Amino acid sequence: MWRLVSAALALFGAFLSPALAQQQPQRSECLAMANAAPRAIPVAFRQAAAAAEVQITYAGHSTYFIDTPGGLRIATDYSGAYQVGRLPDVATMNRAHSTHYTLTPDRRIPHVLHGWGADGKPAIVSERIGDTFIRNVTTDIRRYFGDDAGADMIRDGNSIFIFEVAGLCIGHLGHLHHKLDDSHFAQIGRLDIVMVPIDGTYTMSLDGISEITKRLRASVVLPMHRFATPLDDFMRRIGQQFEIDRRSDRSFRTSRDTLPTNPTVIILDGV
Repeated sequence: MWRLVSAALALFGAFLSPALAQQQPQRSECLAMANAAPRAIPVAFRQAAAAAEVQITYAGHSTYFIDTPGGLRIATDYSGAYQVGRLPDVATMNRAHSTHYTLTPDRRIPHVLHGWGADGKPAIVSERIGDTFIRNVTTDIRRYFGDDAGADMIRDGNSIFIFEVAGLCIGHLGHLHHKLDDSHFAQIGRLDIVMVPIDGTYTMSLDGISEITKRLRASVVLPMHRFATPLDDFMRRIGQQFEIDRRSDRSFRTSRDTLPTNPTVIILDGV
């Protein structure tokens, strides 16, 4: 009798488990790694195969394309104005102004993720698409022409998007307008690569964004919203602990194994 009951429960559990798994919130590996204690790695440890690589391409303004090992293509702050190669599979957007979003994206883009919510509610992004887990951390944003009258800032109008793929934590700060507090940094977790606006005017001050960059201390810093900002000004503010790697290409490839040992600002001048 007990064997029959056990078998029935096991069969029921097999059908129930997938449904429960779909209801469980997605787990961020970047948050888990940021909160975990450092692990000791044996000296003799060798990986059986090289870590999978991600390709990152600077299209212009605040748009980077991220091509994942699984063939997914992601475009950040996508307006359609900055295009490199094929259409993205995922387009993230922020509502700062028309160079950061479009309300009429190409219908062939299957996943369009807005960094702002509807009816004054914050956007909540937490989903796995292909081999990438995508989530967001909302920040406030200044009002622009055409916005409804009201307070100077729109609460939760901007999103910092975080892409977790191939063991890498990649963050895009979006059209950031204010300093981040401890709760923001806690929600962001660890970043290996961060895309940072350095215009010093339309987003936030160069001093402010430099402080955020230093605190995040990502292995790779990718400037965006560059305009005429002298790179030397940004480098002077973030300090000598950051190296600079200026490239004539518009793309580079990296993996967990090939991240720079020291924090490095990579300038892609091939745009």
